[in-house]
Amino acid sequence: MEWIIAVLVALGMLLFSSIRVLREYERAVIFRIGRVIPTKGPGLILVIPVIDRMVRVSLRVVVLDVEKQDVITRDNVSVAVNAVVYFKVVDPQRAVLSIEDYLYATGQVAQTTLRAVTGEAELDSLLAERDNINHRLQEILDMRTDPWGIKVTQVEVKHIDLPAEMQRAMARQAEAERERRAKIIAAKGELQASEKLAQAAKVMEQSPITLQLRYLQTLREIAAENNSTTLFPIPIDLFKPFVDLIKRRDD
Repeated sequence: MEWIIAVLVALGMLLFSSIRVLREYERAVIFRIGRVIPTKGPGLILVIPVIDRMVRVSLRVVVLDVEKQDVITRDNVSVAVNAVVYFKVVDPQRAVLSIEDYLYATGQVAQTTLRAVTGEAELDSLLAERDNINHRLQEILDMRTDPWGIKVTQVEVKHIDLPAEMQRAMARQAEAERERRAKIIAAKGELQASEKLAQAAKVMEQSPITLQLRYLQTLREIAAENNSTTLFPIPIDLFKPFVDLIKRRDD
């Protein structure tokens, strides 16, 4: 009787040890006597003790931080660039069979690709066309990791560190550009003002009385703004248009 209980307990322990539960985002690559069998999961699966060896693979997106790389751009500027890579396993069997450590391998490929792509670009395009750089990095990495069952979904260049002297030179260039734009705007304003003054001069030439009215308006504005007494010489010609107007009315 005791041996029957012992056998039942052993069978129960054996059955319990053969049960595996895989989450929704996990798959099991199982080697049965050294040979791979179809991938299992998710949910409850059975693994034969001693005979089967299971490798658990996650299908979730992995965020890989690519450490800073020293790069010389095409226009011979030394910069330090780092990036972040988003990828996931789409074929668990290839991820296990084709490469020993797909996480480490993807990180190494990302470093070399980052150096190669950024080294082919000039500094201006590296700073201004980051979306194109990211897209090219994603395409190259996805092509290189595809034989391993890896899908690279996104690559983002995080930081581009410039030498101190280059930062100062770019700051001076930006300041000069702002000054240039300010001078252009001021020159356009002067041009527009001169055109308006020329138009006003033509109007005053055709109607001299407008000049006199403008003179009187200026005196009024000065009197309103200053409390002190201001003396202005009034030329006789100022009243000539009014005198002529009165004479024509009397006639």
